[in-house]
Amino acid sequence: MRPAILNPLFAEITTLPGMGPKIAALAARAAGPQVVDLLWHLPTGLVDRRFAPAIADAPEGAIVTLRVKVLEHVKPRIKRLPYKVRCADPSGEIDLIYFHAKADWLEKLLPPASERAISGRVERFRDGVQMPHPDHVVPLDQFETIATVEPTHRLTAGLSPKVLGKAIKAALARAPELAEWADRALVAQRGWPGWRAGLIAAHAPKENSETQPDALARQRLAYDELFANQVALALVRARDKRRPGRAIKGDGGLRDRVLAALPFKLTGSQTMALAEILGDMAAPGRMQRLLQGDVGSGKTVVAFLAMLNAIEAGHQAALMAPTEILARQHFETIRPLAEAAGIEVAVLTGRDKGKTKQATLDGLASGAIAAVVGTHALFEESVEFRELGLAVIDEQHRFGVHQRVAFAAKGASEDGGVDTLIMTATPIPRTLVMCAYGDMDVSKLTEKPPGRKPIKTVALPLDRMDELVERVRGLIDKGARVYWVCPLVEESELVDLAAATDRHADLAARLGADRVHLIHGKLKPAQKDAAMQAFVEGPPGVLVATTVIEVGVNVPSATVMVIEHAERFGLAQLHQLRGRVGRGADESSCVLLYAQPLGQVAKARLEILRDTEDGFRIAEEDVRLRGAGEVLGTRQSGLPAFRLADLAHHADLLEIARSDARKLLDDDATLDSPRGKAVRTLLYLFARDAAFRLARTG
Repeated sequence: MRPAILNPLFAEITTLPGMGPKIAALAARAAGPQVVDLLWHLPTGLVDRRFAPAIADAPEGAIVTLRVKVLEHVKPRIKRLPYKVRCADPSGEIDLIYFHAKADWLEKLLPPASERAISGRVERFRDGVQMPHPDHVVPLDQFETIATVEPTHRLTAGLSPKVLGKAIKAALARAPELAEWADRALVAQRGWPGWRAGLIAAHAPKENSETQPDALARQRLAYDELFANQVALALVRARDKRRPGRAIKGDGGLRDRVLAALPFKLTGSQTMALAEILGDMAAPGRMQRLLQGDVGSGKTVVAFLAMLNAIEAGHQAALMAPTEILARQHFETIRPLAEAAGIEVAVLTGRDKGKTKQATLDGLASGAIAAVVGTHALFEESVEFRELGLAVIDEQHRFGVHQRVAFAAKGASEDGGVDTLIMTATPIPRTLVMCAYGDMDVSKLTEKPPGRKPIKTVALPLDRMDELVERVRGLIDKGARVYWVCPLVEESELVDLAAATDRHADLAARLGADRVHLIHGKLKPAQKDAAMQAFVEGPPGVLVATTVIEVGVNVPSATVMVIEHAERFGLAQLHQLRGRVGRGADESSCVLLYAQPLGQVAKARLEILRDTEDGFRIAEEDVRLRGAGEVLGTRQSGLPAFRLADLAHHADLLEIARSDARKLLDDDATLDSPRGKAVRTLLYLFARDAAFRLARTG
């Protein structure tokens, strides 16, 4: 149960002064719906209102605070013109400009002949000085209250800085003094304030440096958030260790058949990862392991060999993928290997209906089907297993933490639970692994199978499009298959990006309709399959696509990847797309088309991609350039949406938080000590963290 001392922070923001339903909805959009969300909504910068020149000396574009006398109100002759309030000081005059303001409100705010302190940005218009919509207008005796350094925050349309600032002050007044949960020696060593003092200091910066991640108050709050995350993950891990598991150890017979049928030998890292997985499965506890591998590193083979280990021991195994295309791709990869092993493998997706689906359900329930590959359809209540021993989840960040638990629970029985293996072809930086998968052991595939050739990567401006199309024509005339990726499905009036449908029409007109195919997320599954089949089996040509082909699509004969508006994609996503080629024996290339001029970050992103094919290095650079929250996307990923910590700057604090969390739980596994009870309070402060919610379910 949440500590009563925190209840005021978890009230709706409508309980704060000035937060009526309409304004509260805007504030909730900017920060969140509860009072505590305003505490985490830290300033992004400062406005210095201490500059107080005479009107005649006020530089254009500067934010100033002035002492003025109101001369007259100049009401607009027609509606579209602004309302002006003419003011002056001994050096000259200034017009305060208001659009869509009510005259009676302005006359009360700025009575003629009154003296006022005003603050806002100065503009020069024609021969005069003006200030559109002053940020502050107060009686002259309140001059010092506005001539200050004022924090700025992320806003949303319709929400004024003044209203949000007032709400944040009211939220801070509700923040209680709490017992210290951090290691006191660490706090002293770092020179950190306590939690409440740090919160107040972070919301009242006096210099821009105090809004940066390395400011002491910001460090303190970032540590608190990371420590809560790591304690929660450690609790999840401890809970899973306590839950009954079962030793799964096959005789190797099925695996030996598959290894003999493979046209290649496993790489060293594949062999090592498989040994780690089999070791976990043979132990009495539940396996919780992450298999991380770069594109083309052979994760599916390792996962299937682990599935065969479960089947050899008399259990069933299931592999779940986030999209139908990826699920069927896995199925096609696994099917010949399953035939070599002499077992039946089924596929189950949302499109399977009627007798076909029922036959699969019956086979899983009876145990006749030993292995199944599927999508979210495997979550359905109608899907029952006789004896599920291993759940393999591919690209789990596209499902979410709770779905991972729900899927693994399908095979739980009285004698033990299901082993879980998570695969990802998205190399995840160590910091994100610690935050999202801290409850799991990690295996890495760092090599690619022998014979893979480097992919030549070039960047071209969009104004060389015609030249590129002719180059593509020449390549497909010689038998090449080409991916052409666009960022949108249809043209948008708001975003001037190439649309897949329009690019498909353009290329079909230039290269021939029978040589250009289209695939995107809005197509029905049968249409996607038909387009893929035509691309793979038909005459050499082009597949125009959205990022639906980002992960898992495997066409060894495709040797060229064109990515249009590459500057709009993240590094990891570009790397995933590039990984769709270079999967066969022929040399492959990737063309990054970009719009000019390129920004600094976009330029750095394309340069990194040209320089390396190392997905793990690319992932680390992606965090550095974009920030951790953007790399996998927190909304759908199960990653904690950090509000205070910035992993690009606070990686060292994450290491400390991880160590502190483990030491704390080693000493006090039930959090019953005085410090442990303080940590429980901390966990409730950050209850939106997915890991915390998962910990609570145990």
